[in-house]
Amino acid sequence: MFGQLDAVAQRAAELAKPPPKGQPYSVPIPGSQKEGRSAVYRHWRFRDVPMLERLDEKITTAHEAFEASATRYPKNNCLGFRPYDPISKTFGAYQWEDYETIQTRRKNLGVGLVHLHAKEGVVGRHFGVGLWCQNRPEWQITDLACMSQSLFTVSIYDTLGPDTTEYIVNHSSLTCVVTSLNHVTALLKLKPRLPSLKLIVVLDPLSAGELPGQSKGELLNSLASEMGVSIHYIKDVEALGEKEPIPYNPPKPDDVITINYTSGTTGDPKGVVLTHRNAVAGTNASLIIMGASPDQVVCSFLPLAHIYQRLGEHSALAGGAAIGYFHGNIAELVDDLKVLRPTAFAGVPRLYNRFGTVIKENTIQQTGFKGALSRHVVSTKSAALKDKENPTNKHALYDRIWSKKVIKAFGLNRCKIMVSGSAPIDPSLHQFLRVVFGNNFVQGYGLTETYAVSLVQVEGDMSAGNCGAVVPTGECCLLDVPDMEYLSTDKPHPRGELLIRSTTQFREYFRNEEETKKAIDSEGWFHTGDICSIDEMGRFKIIDRRKNVLKLAQGEYISPERIENVYLSNCGYLATAYVHGDSHQSFLVGIFGVAPESFAAFAGKVLGETFDPTDLEKLEKIAQNKKVEKAIMKELDKVGKKNKFNSYEKVRACRLFIDPFTVDNQLLTPTLKLKRPQAARWFRDHLDELYAEALEEEANGKVKAKL
Repeated sequence: MFGQLDAVAQRAAELAKPPPKGQPYSVPIPGSQKEGRSAVYRHWRFRDVPMLERLDEKITTAHEAFEASATRYPKNNCLGFRPYDPISKTFGAYQWEDYETIQTRRKNLGVGLVHLHAKEGVVGRHFGVGLWCQNRPEWQITDLACMSQSLFTVSIYDTLGPDTTEYIVNHSSLTCVVTSLNHVTALLKLKPRLPSLKLIVVLDPLSAGELPGQSKGELLNSLASEMGVSIHYIKDVEALGEKEPIPYNPPKPDDVITINYTSGTTGDPKGVVLTHRNAVAGTNASLIIMGASPDQVVCSFLPLAHIYQRLGEHSALAGGAAIGYFHGNIAELVDDLKVLRPTAFAGVPRLYNRFGTVIKENTIQQTGFKGALSRHVVSTKSAALKDKENPTNKHALYDRIWSKKVIKAFGLNRCKIMVSGSAPIDPSLHQFLRVVFGNNFVQGYGLTETYAVSLVQVEGDMSAGNCGAVVPTGECCLLDVPDMEYLSTDKPHPRGELLIRSTTQFREYFRNEEETKKAIDSEGWFHTGDICSIDEMGRFKIIDRRKNVLKLAQGEYISPERIENVYLSNCGYLATAYVHGDSHQSFLVGIFGVAPESFAAFAGKVLGETFDPTDLEKLEKIAQNKKVEKAIMKELDKVGKKNKFNSYEKVRACRLFIDPFTVDNQLLTPTLKLKRPQAARWFRDHLDELYAEALEEEANGKVKAKL
């Protein structure tokens, strides 16, 4: 097995290599083009052979992948966290449990969960266990524990409201939810509407030396027992499994590993049924992208309820790497990074926007020698990115005297690969961060339905604005969308809706045959809803969204996400954006969230005052100041001209707020995607006011022109 694991790493490294110079990264299969559809594209090494499913034929499930690593690397750091000191009110250094310890804990917990379910009359294989907590080692231990007994987990997003939690628990008929202490009361409140719920396993201690009858556990259990629910501490469940051991009940490749509910921007979430076969294929694709190394360290902060982070941890565990969990406050993520110093990092554009803003403010926007040097370094390295013969983002001198210092401030000075996913990253920001970090910084594309991985940029390809090539586990083509004027026959590049078939592809939407049939056609193609183009190098670029396209009164189609990304990447004082267009209007308006520190400085210049960036109440009032609004509009106009927006693509009026879109107010999904229909309803009054103001200004302008 040990030698086989080495072979896996070697094969992954071989498949990660780019094609010979000048040859495309994705290639069309000859004769595969059909009427109304492009040719089928595959990874350049897999044009004439079956799509990749496994790097090691003996590792067929995620359970086997973890067992292999635990056997080979028993003393390697596996899962770590930063304990909180209530006296100093600080988080300490990372504390780690090794693979051997996690292997034992996962085995005992899996057995304990089986025993608890048996007492409630739930026996056999293949039932689900709910998981509801923020990222922490126990989330992963529970997931591994369920795998060891052929159970599957059902993710519940940590920050979603009670309605969604109720829907998921009932839709998947959960008997047990494993959760953090802060969610127990919410579950008990929901219990009258959760008929299947009988067990709650809590990840936090239920007693701390209280007098008999006064511990949290006893008090909660006294309430819960009246509702037909029993509450257990995770360590007690592990102890039960250790006391009454039973063998592993390992899953088969086609057994379910998870029902992963999409966070959804509209309607009820859909339960995406994913199997161990899908997980292994996705893990192997990720190992090719991220590398397979036991000395790798990764940071876990993106929601584990989302398949993007889950896949990252699958590949880390398969490679024998260490996973360090952030302490829970995303605003203090950099503190964790400085302590952890990860070697691989996966993020989302919203976070990278913040990185970019902070870096620019402290480097190229500085005055004096520091600013001049920074601008020279960025200019020199940016030019090297565009070198046709040998594009690179490395520089022997500047990386040592400049980049190294900038990177250290983020704790990413050991980071060899960075990935951006979940939404498009602005090309100019992507190139800027490539220059700064000087590592392999790629953009990828995937969905819950494809286990998070379908397309990714190849190392050494320094292009931006695309999602790269088809990964070895899949194949893609484009379907004509004539009503939006996207055709596979378009020149110079074919365009259309992205269709995917892959070994990572989900089985079905749970208990939703109608939506499954809508998503997967008779030939097995999954219809993503994303509009793509394919360039001559076989790179796929997301250019539109079938559902998120606005059609204005004059018949023009608008992609609001593209406009939002341009504004955000060029205006550091903006943190979030919602560009809106009513179908009976001929122009756009916008709702923007401001970045307090940068906005305080911007507003200070406009109003001739100094504002404290931590005084959010004051900044909220300043954001409503008409003089500030007009100044922002002037900046947005400049950005529009610079980026050659058509007149109908420019925002004509705006409102500013402090953090208007959050997961808590349910305007963002847990993966930080904007829920457009909900945002439109939430800000309807403001949007109507903006249109009225813009139309009045337009009318006054016409009157003045006549006079």
